[in-house]
Amino acid sequence: MRSTLISASILALALTSCGESASVPSATKATFGSVPAPLTLTTSAYDAAADVPLAETAPMDADGLHNVYALSDDIISGAEPESEAALAAIAKMGVKTILSVDGKMPDVDTAAALGMRYVHVPIQYRGITEDEVLQIAKTFHELEGPFYVHCYHGVHRGPAAAAIGRVTMDGVPRDQAIAEMRQWCGTSKKYEGLYATIAAGDLPSAEETAAYEWDFPAQHALTGFRQSMIHMARSYDRIKDMVKNDGAINPEHPDIDPVNEAAILQGLFKQSLELERLASKPADFRDWLDDSILQTRVLHEALVADRTSGAASWDKSRAAFADLKASCDACHAVYRNDDG
Repeated sequence: MRSTLISASILALALTSCGESASVPSATKATFGSVPAPLTLTTSAYDAAADVPLAETAPMDADGLHNVYALSDDIISGAEPESEAALAAIAKMGVKTILSVDGKMPDVDTAAALGMRYVHVPIQYRGITEDEVLQIAKTFHELEGPFYVHCYHGVHRGPAAAAIGRVTMDGVPRDQAIAEMRQWCGTSKKYEGLYATIAAGDLPSAEETAAYEWDFPAQHALTGFRQSMIHMARSYDRIKDMVKNDGAINPEHPDIDPVNEAAILQGLFKQSLELERLASKPADFRDWLDDSILQTRVLHEALVADRTSGAASWDKSRAAFADLKASCDACHAVYRNDDG
């Protein structure tokens, strides 16, 4: 197993460099041995992720770049790069390939201008399909590293994809890979499907991925409800941050207005409910969408009331947002988080 301590030192130097030439890993294509055997689970994969104790490690973040962990010399896990400066920070790490498993279309042109290639494999929270596992593994097997792997927040799906590389490329045992997901990256126990894919799933060898035909697309456009969810998640997070701070404007995003974001979120829920494809969804799923439309209207009214009153504490908005979160969490528990 490669030294994560060495990796951490390299990454810290890259992130703190202000225009200096950072000492970063050279571009590599790894050689591969056999894939470590699946674990025999007697408990949940999430519980098994506590079996290998890891030293406590804080993320090494930069401007517009969060939840960054150097898992090895060749694999770095983190959140979506929010800006050109964030992509530049990734380039300073020596990264040659960025693997996004989020649904949002990545900024391919800026990455290319900085000497990096994007590969886009959107995955879901409930687990990783056989084709997606093959595509992720093939990326690690055949493209140039080091790799930066991200989803949206860099906490759940991204670390799971990085763990595929840790097992199939770095050759670490599976219990080590899921320990890194849980203990370092903070992958939630709600996403047992992600843990189970790494702990006990069929992870392909280099020979199997070589036989798999796929052309490493830089962008993969989603449609329908999955496309709507990309925008919902970002509006939801913007509202959450501003409500938490009693309406204080984020100086990094002075153009973001919570009242407007609530209106956008309500519109996205309404559009989703009108999608023809959702007509065949179970009644409880559609009921949760209806409830979300109601909760976002209440939230919008609370945001307007708190702003108009000049209240020091946005208690109405905080309570309304908590009700929306409860509705979303209930739907996610059934339809997003786990294959069960």
